[in-house]
Amino acid sequence: MDGFEGLPHVGRMLMGLGAVLLVLGAFLMLAGRVPHVGKLPGDIVWRHGSFTFYFPIVTCLVLSGLISLVLWLLRK
Repeated sequence: MDGFEGLPHVGRMLMGLGAVLLVLGAFLMLAGRVPHVGKLPGDIVWRHGSFTFYFPIVTCLVLSGLISLVLWLLRK
């Protein structure tokens, strides 16, 4: 059994990854129901014929700020 010392660590890592994927999946399912997500002033939408380029820069900044605030509050 010399080769199995690291397996508990790998198991915890896989469980953590699964939890992150579960939260991400729930967020993606609910994201369409939240108004104005991806439609904030400053989000870039460029349409040219049948091509559409969409870059939600302001939405990304707001989400980054909210995530940083939550993590800061959890560490406190």
